[in-house]
Amino acid sequence: MNGFFDIPSDLQHSWFGLIGLHLREALLPVLAGLLAALPIAQLCVRFRWLYPPVLGLTTVLYAIPSLAFFVVLIDYTGQTELTVMIPLAVYSLVVLVPAIVDGVRSVPQETLAAATAMGLGPLRRYLQVQLPIAVPAIVAGLRVAAVSSISLVSVGMLIGNQGALGNLLQDARNYHRPELAVNSVVTTAVLAILVDAALVGVRRVLTPWMPRTARHGGPRPAEERPGETVTELEDAAR
Repeated sequence: MNGFFDIPSDLQHSWFGLIGLHLREALLPVLAGLLAALPIAQLCVRFRWLYPPVLGLTTVLYAIPSLAFFVVLIDYTGQTELTVMIPLAVYSLVVLVPAIVDGVRSVPQETLAAATAMGLGPLRRYLQVQLPIAVPAIVAGLRVAAVSSISLVSVGMLIGNQGALGNLLQDARNYHRPELAVNSVVTTAVLAILVDAALVGVRRVLTPWMPRTARHGGPRPAEERPGETVTELEDAAR
């Protein structure tokens, strides 16, 4: 382990500093993608004809390599964190829009009818009923977006040491120190696992109404949970 945590001075960060930088560059774009995806997804749910072109556009954007984004952006944002974070926000948006749309559309019609009967308007119904019930699907999208973003931050090493932990890969080659490359790969993988576990915990906190998986089997079938739809609606409306 000698030299494993000995970070070259040209990176201007300690090991913990690189971790903080990596999380900032990875998770802020995911948050931005989520904030943009929520209204876009709601429009797609409300106007069904809008979803196919939006899905087509997002598919095209997701297929664009990050280096191509860098080439376009670098003339405007320079060799900065912003150049790395904008493509990551776009990728997060692409993942989250379908996840939110599918989650909101999965809400049973009888639940929506009950919410309407309780006097909830479209906005309150979306915020207090549809989004809470769609949380599992949204968090699943967030997990994919977050892990992908943590991985892709390392590509920023190609535009002036903006790759956080990925910069260790460049220095491993420059200084002939393979332990730096191992440090980069292992630390990035551990961060992805920890963030993924944290999102699972958030989902469990936000969805106490979800049935827990039995110790020796899967969740109870729907026919054994006759009151679940009512319970979901009552919890979401609180």
